[in-house]
Amino acid sequence: MQFYGIVIHRSVCPSINGRGYDFFITKQGAIIPSSEQTDPLYIHICLEGEFSTPGQALSAEEKEQFFLLNKLVLRLSEMYRFKPDDIFPHTVTCPGAIFPWAQLVISPEDRYH
Repeated sequence: MQFYGIVIHRSVCPSINGRGYDFFITKQGAIIPSSEQTDPLYIHICLEGEFSTPGQALSAEEKEQFFLLNKLVLRLSEMYRFKPDDIFPHTVTCPGAIFPWAQLVISPEDRYH
């Protein structure tokens, strides 16, 4: 199966409703896979959270959540052979106006972001 990258969602997105993603990453650090594939072209990952409050720094839980997201992206990109920076927002408003995209600087060479 060939995927072209990853689509990022936030849990408050109205189109999620408990489905619409392949992996859900909680603030507590759990990665929950979906029982059904969402999209034949992209892997959808949903992060628990809002990501639309300006000026709010990432909490320790959210930093761990992004660390897990980075590790998952590296693993999936290696497994399905797409570039780890092929990451896209779900919509203009999802995953949120202040989603910290800079936290997704991923380097497969040294396995660190």
